[in-house]
Amino acid sequence: MKKVVTMNIPTVKDLKRVVIIGAGFAGLQVAKKLRRDKFQVVLIDKNNYHTFQPLLYQVATAGLEPDSIAHSIRNIIKDRKNFFFRLANVYYININQQKIYTNIGELNYDYLIIATGSVTNFFGKKNIEYFSLPMKSIPEALDLRSLILQDFESALLTNDIKEKKRLMTFVIVGGGPTGVELAGALAEMKRYVLPNDYPDLDIKYMNIHLLQASSRLLDGMSEQSAKEAYKNLEELGVIIWLNCLVQDYDGKIVFTENNKKIESANVIWAAGVKGAIIKGFANEDIKRQRILVDDYLKVIKYDNIFAIGDVAYNDQNKSYPNGYPMTAQPAIQQGNYLVKNFNYLLDKNVIKPFVYLNLGSMATIGRNKAVCDFPFFKLKGFLAWIIWMFVHLISLVGFRNRVIALTNWIIQYLQYNKSVRLIIRPFNRKKNHLKIN
Repeated sequence: MKKVVTMNIPTVKDLKRVVIIGAGFAGLQVAKKLRRDKFQVVLIDKNNYHTFQPLLYQVATAGLEPDSIAHSIRNIIKDRKNFFFRLANVYYININQQKIYTNIGELNYDYLIIATGSVTNFFGKKNIEYFSLPMKSIPEALDLRSLILQDFESALLTNDIKEKKRLMTFVIVGGGPTGVELAGALAEMKRYVLPNDYPDLDIKYMNIHLLQASSRLLDGMSEQSAKEAYKNLEELGVIIWLNCLVQDYDGKIVFTENNKKIESANVIWAAGVKGAIIKGFANEDIKRQRILVDDYLKVIKYDNIFAIGDVAYNDQNKSYPNGYPMTAQPAIQQGNYLVKNFNYLLDKNVIKPFVYLNLGSMATIGRNKAVCDFPFFKLKGFLAWIIWMFVHLISLVGFRNRVIALTNWIIQYLQYNKSVRLIIRPFNRKKNHLKIN
């Protein structure tokens, strides 16, 4: 008879158990603020740290060390009363039995909050998934950092100009904030850092291509900001291709829909994400690869299951017919809203539907260059760059992380230098990538 493993979490008779899956922006808000005198809170995540994803590109381009954008979950939530954290992967939800199954055991819940975020969407392109590099986690950002530096080391060793160019050519697929920021950071490395590190390499062989499937960059921002980003990237030497849909990549050549071919050993995929959905839901519970929720963030048909953040999809708001943006801002607001709703449930107050307040969006292109779209005005240039830095700095979790990030930024600004160009963990494609079925 198979032994049933449990997570060693006690059952408290007078407390309803709330299980939160995911410690991203949304899940962390609920875990920190839910009333522990009324609920037993169990937070489950596959990592023991929270990642500040908007700055992953700086880890990938040697601007920040990973510990400056990550913070221990156990350290964030210091009030241990009726709170439990478990490091685990959740692989199945039994909705009828109100039970989750993980690699460390199973657990019953009274309320379930799914805040699993998103994963890279390769749109079914197996070759691209195998050969390109995503950037959705700290390990992936470190892989990219290692690959960039390793390929420059390899370029030193070959006299084949064609191979040298291939090793020094970077193709970023996706012209959203991640792609734009990454392209800008690589362009600044080319201009200020790599010529000093590799004086015996002809830096002119390094090319940065940014490929966007639509007719402009930064689709979620204003036309004005998109044009400014395009102009700034061009000034930095980035080669931008609009209306350029990538069809395939074989590890050496990028093939596009309009028959464009780019030889590159480094393709970075920033072209889209999809909800990180756990098995157990019916097909009708899923829409546009996210979990369908109502105006109260309840999963349709289930009174005790909620979904928040990137994984949740609601198309009832006319301003967002394709669901709320898959960014930090909606996730944080939904987490705070759900905390209030649970408190209203306790006090038997009338629950109001979720209303998303768009506080604006921003992207940085490089040194002294950024764009900001706020509800009533737009900014660009140095002032936008300062605001971008301030917002990201105060959003980091933990005083230490803020100090480290600020110190790194000041040093880089004064010395035109990125100080963490270290290959700590060499990247091996064959070892790190899944085999194609």
